[in-house]
Amino acid sequence: MAVQSKYKNEQIESIINEVLAVLDKHQAPIDLSLMVLGNSITHIIESKISEESREAIVEQFATALKQSTKVKK
Repeated sequence: MAVQSKYKNEQIESIINEVLAVLDKHQAPIDLSLMVLGNSITHIIESKISEESREAIVEQFATALKQSTKVKK
């Protein structure tokens, strides 16, 4: 999602592949997959980010998600 990242593409791709493999293992349909991922994001935000920073982080995440899913013309 980020244009520039402090993480290596290989590390990102490896984690993505593992998460997708778990969803595939459970034969999770799209709606369940999105629910699980959304709940995971909520858990990370609530447990790892201070209350004072949450709103800004959520806004940044939502903006990045919107930008990454735009249809390219």
